[in-house]
Amino acid sequence: MDKKTIIGGVVVALVFVGFLVFNANQQKKYQEQVRKYQEYLASQQPAMPAVPPRMTADSTAASPGAGSVQADSAVLLRQQADMVGETLAGAAVREESGLTVENDVLRIDFSSRGGQIVGVTLKDYTRYAPRGERTEPVQLFDPATARFNLSLYIRNGLNNSQVNTSDYVFEVDPVRRDGDMQTVVMRLPVDGDAAIEYEYRIYDSEAPERDYLVDFDVRLRNMAPRMANQTSVGIDWRNRSYQNERGFQNENMYTTVSYRFPGESSIEDLGTSEAEKSKKVSTSLNWVAFKQQFFSSVFIARDNFSNADLSFDTAKPETGYIKDFAASMTVPYNGQVEGYRFAFYLGPNKYAILKKVTDDGQPLVLERLIPLGWGIFGWVNRWFVIPVFDFLRQYIASFGLIILILAILVKLVISPLTYKSYVSMAKMRLIKPQVDELNKKYPKQEDAMKRQQATMELYKKAGINPMGGCIPMLIQMPIIIAMFRFFPASIELRDQSFLWAGDLSSYDSILQLPFKIPFYGDHVSLFALLMAVSLFAFSYINYQQTASSQPQMAGMKFMMVYMMPVMMLLWFNSYSSGLCYYYLLANLLTIGQTLLIRRMVDDEKIHAVMQANAAKNGNRKKSKFAQRYEEMMRQQEAQQRGKRK
Repeated sequence: MDKKTIIGGVVVALVFVGFLVFNANQQKKYQEQVRKYQEYLASQQPAMPAVPPRMTADSTAASPGAGSVQADSAVLLRQQADMVGETLAGAAVREESGLTVENDVLRIDFSSRGGQIVGVTLKDYTRYAPRGERTEPVQLFDPATARFNLSLYIRNGLNNSQVNTSDYVFEVDPVRRDGDMQTVVMRLPVDGDAAIEYEYRIYDSEAPERDYLVDFDVRLRNMAPRMANQTSVGIDWRNRSYQNERGFQNENMYTTVSYRFPGESSIEDLGTSEAEKSKKVSTSLNWVAFKQQFFSSVFIARDNFSNADLSFDTAKPETGYIKDFAASMTVPYNGQVEGYRFAFYLGPNKYAILKKVTDDGQPLVLERLIPLGWGIFGWVNRWFVIPVFDFLRQYIASFGLIILILAILVKLVISPLTYKSYVSMAKMRLIKPQVDELNKKYPKQEDAMKRQQATMELYKKAGINPMGGCIPMLIQMPIIIAMFRFFPASIELRDQSFLWAGDLSSYDSILQLPFKIPFYGDHVSLFALLMAVSLFAFSYINYQQTASSQPQMAGMKFMMVYMMPVMMLLWFNSYSSGLCYYYLLANLLTIGQTLLIRRMVDDEKIHAVMQANAAKNGNRKKSKFAQRYEEMMRQQEAQQRGKRK
C-alpha cells in the first residue's frame, strides 16, 4: 500500500470520527433542549397554545414511560419550530433569569420570561401591622400572578402563527445608566435580524412624579416582513393585588379598575363589588389603572388603546389578597408601525404627585383616581381642604393637631351661617305664639289656604324668612360631605398615629369582640363611639331649639335624637378613625358655638326688632307679586269649595 493511500485513509477516518463526535454533540444538545422543554411544559403548559402531536410509527410503537414522554416532547418541540421557527422555539426553552432595578422610591423586579415586570415594591410605604411591627414594604401585586403579554401573528412559510411574548424568554442586555436614568433592554429574536424589543427606563430624579413613572417602549425591529396581515396587536395585562390595609371591606370598597377616555377631564371605573365585574370598552382609552385604596398600577398608552376588556374578581377575606385584575387591550398596527410608546405609573394615590404626572406636558388627570367626590364636593376638597391640609403639614408634625386646626378653620368659615341660622330659629320661636293664634283662628281644613296666607303675611311683617334656619345648614353640607370623601382617601393619614389610634386612615379598635355583630363588626372603635355620643348631644340641643319654634319637628325626635347617632355608629365603626375624629371635633365645636351664640343673642332685642319691622311693614303697599299670589290663593280656595259643594 503506497504512502498516498495510507494518508488518504487516515484523513477519511479522521473525518468520519469528527462527524461522529459532531453528531454526538448535536444529539446531546438536542436532548438538553428536549429536557428543558419538558420542564417548561410542566410549568407553563396553560400559557402555551396546544399543539397536537403527530402520530408516527415511532411514537405509536413507543411504550408508556420516560422514553415515550421524551419522544412526545421532541415531537412537540419540532412542531413548535415548524409553527414559529427554530429561533422562537429555542426561546421557549431558554433558561429564565431575573433582574432587579431600584431608585429612591421603587424596587422593580423583571423576569426574562415575557420580558415583563413581575414585582414592584414601594420603599416609602409599609403594609398594615400592629404598632411597632409595621416593617414589611408595600408590594403592588403578587409576582406569581403578574402577566404582561403582547399577542401578534407572524408568517412562517405559508402559515400564520400566533406569538404570545409571555411564552418566551427574552435576551437581557446589561443595565445601562445615563445620569439619573437606568435603561433595561430585553429582546426576543424572532428570525434573523427580526426581533421584538422592550425598553424600560427608570429614573432617579428625586421628583416623585418622575420616579414613580416607568417609561416603556416596544420596538418591532425589522418585523414588518415577518408580520402577518393584521390590523391590531393585542395586550394582556393582569395581576392580583395584596391586602395592604387593616380592614378588608373598607379597602375593597376603594379597589377597582379605572380608565380614562382621551382628552377627558374625568375618569370612569367598573365600580365596586364583593364579587366580580367586567366591562367591554369599544372606544379609545388613554390609560387603564388597577386602583387600590392608596396605591395604583396604571398602564398608559401615549398614543391610546383602540379598545379594552376590563374585569376584576374579588378575593375572599383573610386570604391576604383583594382583587384579581385583568385588562385586555389592542393597539392599531399596519406595515409602517415600528413600535409603541407606553408608560407605567407604579406608586401611591397621592394628589400632589398624581397631579404632576404628564404625558409630554399634557395632563393625564391621574389625580382623579383619588375619590374626592363629584361636583361641588370635589371642588371643596381640591381648592380648600387639600391646600389647607398641605400648608399645615409643613409646620405641624402631628396629624391629630392638623385635623383639630382644620376643624376649627372650617367652623370659623361657616360661623356666620351658624349665627344666622340660630337667629332665624330664635325669631321663629318668638313668633310661635302668634302663629298658634292663627291656627286657632282658622282651625278648619277648608281654611288652610287662609291660614297659610295669614302666616306668610305675619312672617313678612316681622322680617322672618321661614327657610332662614335651613338654608345655612344646607350651605354647610358640601363641606361635611367633602370631609367624608377626603379622609378615607387621604394617603397622608396612612401610618399616622394619634392617641390610641395606630393608623388614622383605618379604624381604631380598643376591644376585639369574639363574635361579629351584623352591620357593626367584630371590634369597638372608640373614636366612632365618641362621635356617636357627641352627635346625640348635638342633636338633643338642636332639637330643643327647633321643636319649640317648629311644631312639625316634634315628630322627628326619635329619628333625629336617637336613631341617627345609632346609625352613624354602625356605619362609621369600620371607617377611617381620622374621619370619626374630625366629626367628633366638629360636633363638639358646634355644641360650644351654639351655647356661645345663645349667651350672646338677647331674645328681647330680637323681639323688639321684629315688632319694629311689623310696625314699619304694616302699612306698606303690597307688591304686585304678593297681590297676584293672594289672588291665586283665593281662586284655588274658591275652586276647592265649589268641588266640595
